[in-house]
Amino acid sequence: MKTIRLTAAQAAIRYIAAQKNEDGLPFIAGVWAIFGHGNVAGIGEALHAERATIATYRGHNEQSMAHAAIAYAKQLGRRRAMAVTSSIGPGATNMVTAAALAHVNRLPVLFMPGDVFAGRGPDPVLQQVEDFADGTVSANDCFRPVSRYFDRITRPEQLLTALPRAFRVMTDPADCGPVTLAFCQDVQAQAHDWPEDFFAEKIWRRRRPRPDEAELAAVIEAIRAASRPVIVAGGGVHYAGASEALKDFVEKHAIPVVETQAGKSALPWDHALNLGPVGVTGASSANAVCAEADLVFGVGTRFQDFTTGSWALFRNKARRLLSLNVQPYDGYKHGALPLVADAVVGLELLSHGLGNWRAEGADARLKADWFEAAGAVTAPPSADDNALPTDMQVIGAVQRAARADTVVMCAAGTMPGELHKLWKAGRPMSYHMEYGYSCMGYEIAGGLGIKMAEPDRDVVVMVGDGSYMMMNSELATAAMMGVRMTIVVTDNRGYGCINRLQMATGGAEFNNLLDHAQHVNPSRIDFVAHAASMGAQACKAGSIAELEQALVAARQATGPFVVVIDTDPYPTTGAGGAWWDVAVPEVSERAEVKAARRKYEAALKERH
Repeated sequence: MKTIRLTAAQAAIRYIAAQKNEDGLPFIAGVWAIFGHGNVAGIGEALHAERATIATYRGHNEQSMAHAAIAYAKQLGRRRAMAVTSSIGPGATNMVTAAALAHVNRLPVLFMPGDVFAGRGPDPVLQQVEDFADGTVSANDCFRPVSRYFDRITRPEQLLTALPRAFRVMTDPADCGPVTLAFCQDVQAQAHDWPEDFFAEKIWRRRRPRPDEAELAAVIEAIRAASRPVIVAGGGVHYAGASEALKDFVEKHAIPVVETQAGKSALPWDHALNLGPVGVTGASSANAVCAEADLVFGVGTRFQDFTTGSWALFRNKARRLLSLNVQPYDGYKHGALPLVADAVVGLELLSHGLGNWRAEGADARLKADWFEAAGAVTAPPSADDNALPTDMQVIGAVQRAARADTVVMCAAGTMPGELHKLWKAGRPMSYHMEYGYSCMGYEIAGGLGIKMAEPDRDVVVMVGDGSYMMMNSELATAAMMGVRMTIVVTDNRGYGCINRLQMATGGAEFNNLLDHAQHVNPSRIDFVAHAASMGAQACKAGSIAELEQALVAARQATGPFVVVIDTDPYPTTGAGGAWWDVAVPEVSERAEVKAARRKYEAALKERH
């Protein structure tokens, strides 16, 4: 057996560079790195040596560069991914939030944080977290609950098993998620004689599991017995590349479709059988169909509480729950009749088994009424309207400026709910929402990742002032890389979404809007000046009309273009929506809380 002598870090990077997807492209498209004493000498040197075969990108914050990597994988439907490396200590723990985001959303990313010395000679090293009762613990153990696979590399030869396991997880449709290889810093620099064939090119193909025959027969029987079925399309439709299969299935069998946040754009918004977004942030058309459905058929969804209205949305007491999912954990949720399979394969086999069976379709008036209501709130204000614009009007302006190749993206705050309700997504993956973890700060870094994944797409980032303040450092990275994307900052001067939730549960406005917090001086944050200082082109839009003009001007930018607009923190879309279980205090001195508690208890009784 021929061998080659390399350090553990050199071997890891060389192996990573040789792993390809079924299109023949490197599965790991690049490595985001912030170097420190725990990774600069080992992984840093190895990345430099392989710089011709694998790109290294420098971020400004470990969490945000991980968000960029995750958004890259999400936009490409998990066909490719990125790696992220940091030093030991705060650099590593900064990435734990991003790992949780990837875990919740079932997205591949390879984390390689530096770790303590395996030999323990210099213990405790700088930034080392010491456990008084367990000498094997380090800060990187924080990654364990938010990684689909975790390994600590304490000897070079452990990579011979750890790296294949890592790629198996990241490329497996059922187990897909973040992988953490905590890399002891002395081990990174240690040499080993590696088998040359360990670095041979390997193709990781997308597995498409077929369903169990008994499960398939049971699901076919259940669908045939239904009179008012509805399909809930989730993010798994996109990850499986199943949009066309879903379209063929529903057209043949006349079953209406509703879309989750992750599943939105699975069907074009104007498809006759697409009844729109579902759940807490859903359309009245979609929620009405779900309330009456006697069969709820989830395709690639994990049935999150926003989708199900905390399980109060599906009100038909006779309803059955089906779940087509590649992951058995999701397939069996809430007593569902499972069909564990790839979405494309499952839909095709179901369609064959159903033959010419058709449902009654959907009432076209429901959809027409919904879009009439949506159009009213997204329409531009009259010329003499001096009120602050609403978020819905901002969405309308962005929609009117959007083109066929536009991707709109967001993550947290007011905008996800309004975008889910109101955005008209015309093609798959034209709507990119991180709402599994609803992580403030994902937006700007995520926009960068989307644009890196699909450079020819027009990327529009929708971000509130709260999320912008949480994490904006990769705006400078985008400027330095010359990445063109449009960022619309809606400034409602605080956390408007949570302020409304606080009020809805009977609470007083407190500590959410900046004017209601315990500050000595009023907020004077100049987002235009800040964005410009980071290297972006930036302007302030004083009206919806000025916003539309700025969105057109943004197309000529050579880097990130930021438009800031002041908005009203209080209005939301009145139509649509569903109940969401947010526990209201049983005891309070406030009459408003007592009233909210009575409504809450009444709503609990309606849950099935």
